[in-house]
Amino acid sequence: MSDERNSDPMLPEYDFKNMPGGVRGKYYKAYRDGHTVKIQQEDGSTVVRHFTLEDGSVMIEPDVREYFPDSEAVNRALRCLIPLLSKEKQPAHERHSDRK
Repeated sequence: MSDERNSDPMLPEYDFKNMPGGVRGKYYKAYRDGHTVKIQQEDGSTVVRHFTLEDGSVMIEPDVREYFPDSEAVNRALRCLIPLLSKEKQPAHERHSDRK
């Protein structure tokens, strides 16, 4: 396989860039903001479901995901940054404990 193919995680069968009107990432922002899906049931009824990111969930951009492929890697890196934050950026319960 070529390096170009290895750097692109999109499987060929899902790559719509060569289809008329096909645009990769067309709904990316809407998906991040939440999206609604209509599901047609066999009985003719429609079920509507709205999906959003769960509380505490974040979307990692592809270039960042190369370095932090899973939750453990992201949490480990963020814990290293916590001591560098100013006291004003620390959680409220920690700021108040300094006032004793």
